[in-house]
Amino acid sequence: MISRLELQIALRYLKSRRASRLLSLITVIAVGGITVGVMALVVVLGVMNGLQNDLREKILVVNPHLRVLTYGEGLRLDGWRRVRDSVRGAPGVEAVAPFVLSQGIISAGHDYAEGVAVIGVESDTGTRAVTSLPRHFTKGDLSFRTTQPGVDGGIAIGVRLASKLTVYPGSIVTIVAPAGSKYNSSLGAFIPKVRRYEVTGLFETGMYDYDNSYVVMGRETAQAFAGLDSAVTGLEVRLADPQHADKFGTALEVRLGYPYRALDWQSQNRSLFSALKLEKLAMGFVVFLICVVAAFNIVGTLTMVVRDKTREIGILLAMGMRPASIRWIFLAQGVFIGLVGTALGAVFGLLLGASVNNGQLIPIDPSIYFIDHLPVHTEPIDALFVIGASILIATLAPLYPSIQAARLEPVRAIRYE
Repeated sequence: MISRLELQIALRYLKSRRASRLLSLITVIAVGGITVGVMALVVVLGVMNGLQNDLREKILVVNPHLRVLTYGEGLRLDGWRRVRDSVRGAPGVEAVAPFVLSQGIISAGHDYAEGVAVIGVESDTGTRAVTSLPRHFTKGDLSFRTTQPGVDGGIAIGVRLASKLTVYPGSIVTIVAPAGSKYNSSLGAFIPKVRRYEVTGLFETGMYDYDNSYVVMGRETAQAFAGLDSAVTGLEVRLADPQHADKFGTALEVRLGYPYRALDWQSQNRSLFSALKLEKLAMGFVVFLICVVAAFNIVGTLTMVVRDKTREIGILLAMGMRPASIRWIFLAQGVFIGLVGTALGAVFGLLLGASVNNGQLIPIDPSIYFIDHLPVHTEPIDALFVIGASILIATLAPLYPSIQAARLEPVRAIRYE
């Protein structure tokens, strides 16, 4: 264990020749190298975590933790009430609701038309919804209450889609349905079924795809739109532990039996999150090299200190100080540089990450990256790993200079010029 005398000598050696209270320039550079490396690593890992968390939250705005579907042709679930009651009784299930999924072409009465995904949900799920969509409404809600006469129902659309169509709550839009087309013998072609809907709500999820091309309507309205009669596309399930949705889905398939199947949110987006994990590992390793380079600064710093203090080391050895104490002196210097640099880097990294995240300082193109700003979320386990790795490197770096200092012969060291 290092003694008080050894610690005092170590701190004294870190100061400049003038014995000022400021650290010498070479020490400041070494501390700065560790600080920059730790700060960069904390921020990079926080960015990768933020991307994963933000994408997961954005994906789960409309997509549920789990979907119960059927095998066979088409997406159609008959007798869904019985299946819903069975799924609701499974442990770990918080909410279950039927949904309808279809596609259409929407227009606001002018030349412009847009292909959209049409989703039907229960209109009374505002407080117990399977997804978090109700919390992202800027106008209206999931009640789909209409005020215009002669419409087939109310719909909610994303703010980006509303901007492109130039519509507002109360506007009338038409949607071409895939079902209900009739053959016109005189034209020799099928005439699609066109339905009129009132825009009763606007939502903004921050996910470009949802805000740009999703139309939400009541479940019964969507059943008529998709031509499913009393059937639905499937069931949406919200779980108490979404991280184990894949295991729950496997158990649920066994519980329900054929022809039912479970599709969890992780399987649907496996390639995306696998790529993010790989990028996190690669980026973390590359930035970690900065800390390794900073460790060489510590080696260089202590090597120069040993050369500069050679005569003083010889005097200490001649006065009876043990070589082990000399090693402790230089080890303490390296650990001190590592601790100070690690502490400053961790603090600056956390502050920088919080500023970038809370202030949304770095905007990005949502049409490419799904989100509109760079998120930063630092996990405690990542921060502890970075701190531990940095301190370990700072502890190993001064081993060589400290051993070289302890091997000096007192007589030669005193005569050293």
